[in-house]
Amino acid sequence: MNSRRSKGFTLVELVIVLTIIGILASIAWPSFRNYYIRTSRESAKTELLQLSNTQEKIYLNGNAFTAVVTTPYNGRADGGLGIASGKTSDGKYALSIAAGAGAAYTITATPVGGTSQVGDGNITISSDGTRMWGAATW
Repeated sequence: MNSRRSKGFTLVELVIVLTIIGILASIAWPSFRNYYIRTSRESAKTELLQLSNTQEKIYLNGNAFTAVVTTPYNGRADGGLGIASGKTSDGKYALSIAAGAGAAYTITATPVGGTSQVGDGNITISSDGTRMWGAATW
């Protein structure tokens, strides 16, 4: 009797392995995407806290807050926060400041179009300590 040993994979075995890989990928991809979006959001929140601290330093120096994100930081209200691009460090949120009545401000991070953050909602921090992500506090 001739006994031949098979070397390699059959087409059926290859299809089964590819099917299993496809199922695992379809389960893992949404989790990875949500993790990626959440990580970028948390990074933006950290940057907003840093900008709020910078605003408080500016207020200590001149009893006023700055209303500009992109102007270089000089420690006074006539300067800015020193973010030349006007975006977060990963470029997924655009930063803006709204000056309120009296000594108040609100810094907002708005998702940039064409990024994974679109539809994630605005993130804000105010001079009174209010922190919002969409309609929820953070």
